[in-house]
Amino acid sequence: MLPGKVPPELLHAILSFFEISDKRVILGPGEGIDGAVLDFGGEVLVASTDPITGAEEKIGFYAVHINANDVATMGAEPKWFLSTVLLPEDSKEELALRIAREIGENARKLGVTVVGGHTEVTPGLRRPIIVGTMLGVAPREKFVSPERIGPGDLIVVTKWVGLEGTSIIAEEKEEELREVMSEEEIKRAKGLIELISVVREALVARDFASGMHDPTEGGLANGLHEMANVAGLGFRVFEDRIPILPETRKICKLYNLNPLALISSGMLLIALPRTNASGLLQRLTEIGIPVSIIGEFTDDGERVIVEKGRELPLERPKTDELWKVVA
Repeated sequence: MLPGKVPPELLHAILSFFEISDKRVILGPGEGIDGAVLDFGGEVLVASTDPITGAEEKIGFYAVHINANDVATMGAEPKWFLSTVLLPEDSKEELALRIAREIGENARKLGVTVVGGHTEVTPGLRRPIIVGTMLGVAPREKFVSPERIGPGDLIVVTKWVGLEGTSIIAEEKEEELREVMSEEEIKRAKGLIELISVVREALVARDFASGMHDPTEGGLANGLHEMANVAGLGFRVFEDRIPILPETRKICKLYNLNPLALISSGMLLIALPRTNASGLLQRLTEIGIPVSIIGEFTDDGERVIVEKGRELPLERPKTDELWKVVA
């Protein structure tokens, strides 16, 4: 199999082994679902887990924010974090301490408490891996699920595609990038990591959205397919409305990458009724979050991107473009 998420057909086969017998489970595992939702009366508990496998620098930073993003896209405020940290055999103690420091510092910034985890040295690893689990809470009426997306709902994105991928490549391939980018451009590309959290905008958008999603592996293209699969819909997006930074374009051109299929943590995918659009755009603009309307969900089943007036199929990526550069 290719690196990254398993194919949808295999995922569905895997999920067939799991039975939801507890009535408190409002929303269980599924394709395109960022977290499970459990009924606790007036509140819901949202739980999500995600690994960090494609980054080595600032891996603790990524672990906290990627998992917090998943909980926030369900409309919940991240509260508690656990992590399993797997280290290569040749690791020095300083690596374990650095990762712990990054986890602790970034959890505090989000108001999240680290409540447990596991750390070990694991044979056969070439780089450290962290598997994080985030728990969060939301009022019962505030949680959001892509299952509620309807035909005609607008597709809105915050910030820019490929943020996480751009930052990782800039950190790990700095010398190669000097062929096509200035020192200032490389610095800006690295600095995109600071925009990786979507917690603020997700907690604003939950009052307007029919569904939200965190486009991680496979980027925007995969995220759109996952949302559409959950809702049983098609989509139409416009290439010239999709926000892409110059630094991302240069990196993608150098390595022949598709920016729409590059891991895009830091971008929030939002579906919402048209009547809610002006309110959401105003609120996000007020807190300084760039936002773009890029298309809509449709009931015709087609999944297309409009480029220079032509409708073309937007294929679902088989793997993330990052793996072509960071092995």
